[in-house]
Amino acid sequence: MPLFNLRQLKATKSIAEFEAEAGHTGLKRVLSRWTLTALGIGCIIGAGIFVMTGLAAREFAGPALTISFLVAGVGCACAALCYAEFASILPVAGSAYSYSYATMGELFAWIIGWDLIIEYSMSSSTVAVGWSGYFVKLMESFGVRFPLWAVNDPETAHALITKATANGTLSDLANHYSSIDLPSIAGLGIAVNLPAVLVSLLIMFILTRGIREAANTNTAMVILKVSVTIFVIGVGAFFVDITNWEPFIPMRGVNDMGEAAFGYQGILTAAAYVFFAYIGFDAVSTQAGEALNPKKDIPFGILASLAICTTLYILVSLVLTGMVKYTDLDINAPVAAAFASKGMKFASWFISIAAVAGLTSVLLVNILAQTRLFFSMAKDGLLPEKFFGKLHSKFKTPFNATIITGIAIAAVAGMFPLSLIAKLVNIGTLFAFVIIIIAVFMMRKQNPDTKRGFRVPALPLVGALGILFNVGMMISLGWENWLRLFLWMAIGLVIYYFYGQRNSRLNKGKA
Repeated sequence: MPLFNLRQLKATKSIAEFEAEAGHTGLKRVLSRWTLTALGIGCIIGAGIFVMTGLAAREFAGPALTISFLVAGVGCACAALCYAEFASILPVAGSAYSYSYATMGELFAWIIGWDLIIEYSMSSSTVAVGWSGYFVKLMESFGVRFPLWAVNDPETAHALITKATANGTLSDLANHYSSIDLPSIAGLGIAVNLPAVLVSLLIMFILTRGIREAANTNTAMVILKVSVTIFVIGVGAFFVDITNWEPFIPMRGVNDMGEAAFGYQGILTAAAYVFFAYIGFDAVSTQAGEALNPKKDIPFGILASLAICTTLYILVSLVLTGMVKYTDLDINAPVAAAFASKGMKFASWFISIAAVAGLTSVLLVNILAQTRLFFSMAKDGLLPEKFFGKLHSKFKTPFNATIITGIAIAAVAGMFPLSLIAKLVNIGTLFAFVIIIIAVFMMRKQNPDTKRGFRVPALPLVGALGILFNVGMMISLGWENWLRLFLWMAIGLVIYYFYGQRNSRLNKGKA
């Protein structure tokens, strides 16, 4: 047979087919518009604000991190408007995957679905690593220390020891751990980030119990972390020293990682990094199968969560770089460290608790989104339906998909460093956003008379800006990220060739 069936390349699922399937998923409809908004906030506010702000400001943008958040926010806002229009037409789980299926055809739907798999899984792993960092710092404030090998991935553990040995600071390193000796197998030092592994498996267990339980858990954590974020802004503003904002845009140069940074190029690179902070609003659209009124509530949840979080991000970045000179920011826990540097140890402790809770909710929503994506792709026959599409007889959750997702995320979080995982997330998400913006143009042309609960205002302008900003951020990422994306896509195309196109329900129905 040909490498790819050209008829399937162009074959799309009609709106009528999506609507017919929407009522027969077996999932429970229990999510209101404010619960969906909380899910969006729960997924957005997390590693981006509690972890990535320190790295982006210190190594790339300086105080101009605020501009980076604006750039990333514009790119996300354009994509969010497009997601909202699609959600008002196609009230189904699957997010960008389903939207692509309705406009671009099955092969493109597979490509975007496969891309979203790497986005959600790597995002979850990144959050798990960030959660571990804050958890360890929180336990250290209570005098509890862990062995170095049990709270770091192998690369990070070896790098910490090598750097401390070279600088003669092994004793300082030992003060933060109960032991810095690595157990070995055949002479190879072993390390694993156990807190990251365990929290991934815990969230996996919660999600197998049901969507209502997961949503209630998330809402409680969202209330806590939004309250703390407002606390950071309100109290931190009193410690702002405006001289820390000078120069607001540092001169272009080389950062501590040996990369070109600062200046306007640094602002764009930082935007590509903190773009991770906005990932989450698209996860709202994956819950359409469990929303009470998806055509209205999904667009509301997407736009409301993004608007709230963008405002908070800009204010936090101003306060953080005003409290501490950008060159002195802590990379692992920048917000907590900033308050600790002002003698507010209680605030640092409070922020660490909120960060742990906040990152937990991000992890919960990310894993939830990925399992619903697997479920949608399995129902279309592109993945094994008997495994990924199977619902638990009691809880009505995609049980197998949740288990395999949790285990995979735990494995990556336990064995790989934060910097590597985060880069995989960003380029995959940016690619998905560009595809969705293009798909909205196609949907307007293919189905101009279809009733829409929400329409993107000034689509030509919004769409052009969205593509410009998101492609610009993709280009700012290194060639290694592009190589990883192409390799992942190549693996996906092989799977589609040998399984997807042969088992596609759409293909069998039209044959």
